[in-house]
Amino acid sequence: MSSEEQKPNLVKVDINVQEFKEIIKDITENSSVVSLKEHVQHMKGSRYKHCYEVAYYTYAITKKLGLDYISATRGAMLHDFYFYDWRNKGVEGQKHFHAYRHPRIALNNATENFELNDLEKDIILKHMWPLTIRLPRFSESYIVTFVDKYCAMREFFKFLKYKKRLKKFNKLRNQIEK
Repeated sequence: MSSEEQKPNLVKVDINVQEFKEIIKDITENSSVVSLKEHVQHMKGSRYKHCYEVAYYTYAITKKLGLDYISATRGAMLHDFYFYDWRNKGVEGQKHFHAYRHPRIALNNATENFELNDLEKDIILKHMWPLTIRLPRFSESYIVTFVDKYCAMREFFKFLKYKKRLKKFNKLRNQIEK
């Protein structure tokens, strides 16, 4: 039995990096979006990098599933389109209510800069589900929600690995300095 006969349910879809970049080109060239490179997201990576990674995984998954991968990719790229540092405890309500507030802020920023369809709006507004009560309306919105959580966890564990290496380095440096 050939390998194709053993896997009859697999859908072969070309994941094309150039197509992915073209889908979000107007977004990635927008100066406000580019400024997200200056904002830290979860641990030490930029908010732009986080959104780009979420958009790429969303593109690959939704394209393979035969869903609206164009709108899903665009919505994913804009899901964290806000400019404040949620860790800043000095600003009233930012840290405590960030998970609930930032989707609406991101949607407002996105609609000021881009024409959005209902799917893109739903993705941006509901990507924090289940923390936000309202359920996503589209399959693509759920995918972005889960991809966002996956990418955040990857960033967190990369940071822990970095901290561990930094601790080893500092310990070694202290031994050398003695």
